[in-house]
Amino acid sequence: MATLILVRHGRSTANTSGVLAGRTPGIALDDRGAAQAAALPGRLADVPLAAAVTSPLQRCRETLRPLLDARPGLPLHVEDRINECDYGDWSGRKLAELGDEPLMEVVQGHASAAAFPGGESMRAMQNRAVEAVREWNARVEAEHGEDATYLMCSHGDIVKAIVADALGLHLDLFQRIHVDPCSVTAIRYTRLRPFLLRLGDTGDFAGFAPREHPGGGGAAEVGGGAGAP
Repeated sequence: MATLILVRHGRSTANTSGVLAGRTPGIALDDRGAAQAAALPGRLADVPLAAAVTSPLQRCRETLRPLLDARPGLPLHVEDRINECDYGDWSGRKLAELGDEPLMEVVQGHASAAAFPGGESMRAMQNRAVEAVREWNARVEAEHGEDATYLMCSHGDIVKAIVADALGLHLDLFQRIHVDPCSVTAIRYTRLRPFLLRLGDTGDFAGFAPREHPGGGGAAEVGGGAGAP
């Protein structure tokens, strides 16, 4: 079966302002995110891609634009099922204030039971995203052969949920996974099992350095976080 390259979108204006963007329209890449997107064609230069699939949101489309410019023959498909989680009433709110919501404890430790007010559940988010991957795997293999590789550009929680499924992890454990903006995750699907080949690879180790103001007490950043400063 196919190999999937999962790219989280580049750093956005919402990431740097500490806002949970969700599906709020008009969220663009910031300057660093644009630079990350510009570097993506070089990072993937040796990888033959059969297709590119994107979330419909602006920040994902902007992330893929340099890659599509570098590969004018690469077909682009919009896939609603890899759209950002619908955070409902949480969308557009500051992450700092959301930390005091009782639901945040559920999101962190029991994600399979978490449903956002006015939005969707995390379980539904994972189900739709994994269903999309399964169908795209079959489509790419049918059209390009079992050794084909394709790319999906999506969002932090979506990427983490797909990785958890590939590893056989319960959704309640998916907050143990972290993917920075514009990171590359690769999963090779076979008829027996998936193989995780790369996880959150940016080629940049700045995020490993101690931070001046570490926080969260081990809590995962909902939506994925902004990456290295």
